[in-house]
Amino acid sequence: MKIEHKRGLLCRILDGDNIRSGINNNLGFSAEDRVENIRRIAEIGKLFVDTGIITIAAFISPGNELRQMAARIIGIEDFLEIYVSTPLVECEKRDVKGLYAKARRGEIKNFTGISAPFEAPEHPALSLDTSKLSLEESVKSLSISFVKWQLNLRILLCFIVLVKIRLSWYVWQRRLSIRERCLSL
Repeated sequence: MKIEHKRGLLCRILDGDNIRSGINNNLGFSAEDRVENIRRIAEIGKLFVDTGIITIAAFISPGNELRQMAARIIGIEDFLEIYVSTPLVECEKRDVKGLYAKARRGEIKNFTGISAPFEAPEHPALSLDTSKLSLEESVKSLSISFVKWQLNLRILLCFIVLVKIRLSWYVWQRRLSIRERCLSL
């Protein structure tokens, strides 16, 4: 997306850290709260997309029904599902916040992959196994796919489905700013 940024296109990444610390700070991980979390994210994403901002929503959405709800809110034509598929053992190795350890000790209830189920996406536009691909390879694959899909990036929303690990882990590890994250795509 470096080219798109140079063309004057705006990009915003929404992730668990910036959403759960603000607008969704009153939500937990119950089934009802997960639905509301994804609903709010989809509504925020739609607002960004409607104003022409390329929006990447990097969230764990544990069920196909939740992802379908998000697609309906955003609009099917503006919804692109990316499945970041990472084995649980790898997620636990990368767990810089200690959330998996807390979930294993029972300190966090309804934690996806530990004490709550996850349904793999039925038909993702792209699947990335980050246990086999480096960050650079994942970004390159995503960029190539954007070109292949020939989408108008001014109205694109990528709702990234993450299994047990968030893309924001990579971003946090690399300490990239929002602008650098958008430029790196």
